Amino acid sequence: MPRVRTVALAATIAGVVLALLVVWAVGPWQDGYRVAEHHGDRGTQSVAAESGGATAVAPDERRVTPPVLLPVDADPAGAAPTDAGVRAALAPLLDDPSLGDAVAVSVVDAVTGRPLYTADADRGAVPASTTKITTAVAALSALPEDHRFTTSTVLGAAPDTVVLVGGGDPTLTALDGAQYAGQFAPARLDRLATSTAAALKAAGRTSIRLTYDTSLFTGPVNHPISPNVNIAPVVPLMTDEGRVDATKTGVPSERLTDPAGGAATQFAQMLAKEGIAVNGKPTAGTAPPAAAQLAAVQSPPIPEYVERMMTASDNDMAEALLRHIAIARGKPASFVGGAQAVHEVLAGLGVKLGATDLKDGSGLDRLNKLPPAVLTQLVTLASSPAHPELRPTLTGMPIAGFTGTLSDRFDAQASLAAAGIVRAKTGSLTGVSTLAGLVRDSDGRLLAFAFLADDVPGAADLARPALDRMAAALAGCGCGTPVAQAAG
Repeated sequence: MPRVRTVALAATIAGVVLALLVVWAVGPWQDGYRVAEHHGDRGTQSVAAESGGATAVAPDERRVTPPVLLPVDADPAGAAPTDAGVRAALAPLLDDPSLGDAVAVSVVDAVTGRPLYTADADRGAVPASTTKITTAVAALSALPEDHRFTTSTVLGAAPDTVVLVGGGDPTLTALDGAQYAGQFAPARLDRLATSTAAALKAAGRTSIRLTYDTSLFTGPVNHPISPNVNIAPVVPLMTDEGRVDATKTGVPSERLTDPAGGAATQFAQMLAKEGIAVNGKPTAGTAPPAAAQLAAVQSPPIPEYVERMMTASDNDMAEALLRHIAIARGKPASFVGGAQAVHEVLAGLGVKLGATDLKDGSGLDRLNKLPPAVLTQLVTLASSPAHPELRPTLTGMPIAGFTGTLSDRFDAQASLAAAGIVRAKTGSLTGVSTLAGLVRDSDGRLLAFAFLADDVPGAADLARPALDRMAAALAGCGCGTPVAQAAG
């Protein structure tokens, strides 16, 4: 079959499979049918770079997908898999030399949580960006569904001073909204400037001094790998993730050393266009307690924010989320405080964390340790009908061959059949290649998997096809019939 027709067929299969995923995971029944719950069609756009970026804006109206109906007499869970069936599908693939000698694997029946195949599954492996699964689950659990990150302006202590207060939103954009497309609608600095100017003029002020407040976050602002094109200094005030060229979203790009000062300068220029003169250069400061607010703009709500972070594997968004989780748990909004808060939240959800040792929220730190068995626990938890609030962890995962960091993968002959069927979070560092997510096997059973290869002998991208083949083997596995799988 020509490749184009094969991919088109895979896309059709993807729609059916993903609909079944939602139907299985969310439990309401109506008029003899099981009804899939939708959070609106927030479709994600393709982002090939692992580093991610600030992104798409959408209209306020959300397109609503009609419910998917499944006859009651069908079994959305599929036949129960066997250990032997999964082993026959996966074990031979672990010998691929591109994976190196340290591959930690966990495959779990997502319906029951029962382990089906493990290989060093409790070892604290280097997870790379699959760390973002822990950040996503913790954020969705710790923060209210309607929570948004607010960037505001308030009156300063001096009568002629305005303070720009960072709310911890790295997706705040200084670009024209017309440059965005899609469903993720970041807060806009120009709108904050327009509203602030209107409030000042209403009070009879046309000349001010501007300060900016970055006190929301604490601790070191630079990630241990900084300076780096994959992440900006972690401060609560920046525009377009601190990129020197804000139009270069979704790819590694040079970052400002002082993104907060850069955002304040942009804001001063926008105020000037609105008829408010800013005297002198913006300076760092702190808003007075209970200061009167002039204006504010807000990020999309947490579920949309998490989805975007997962699809694009956005490091800046992940580190901001880590600090907001810390704030919600009463801990310092820092790398250390955030990691402690995530550990606390996950333990509270009943996750057996074992050798887990987190150092950041993005997975860029090579000192992170995360057993694949913990990742499959989290994926299973997020797919459980008992935790619908965690579902954006899954809906944000890239779709093999179609979206996010999987858009350019699953295109080889050995994995092409799984395009559109696998939904997973990627991870890449020097010597590390990882993949964790969900797949339905050919019996229709939902499986959670985590493959962590953290001693890859060559470049990380050379190991990706081997991981793709492993996920594809699960997709093609009739795991309830191990004899048939022995040949596959």
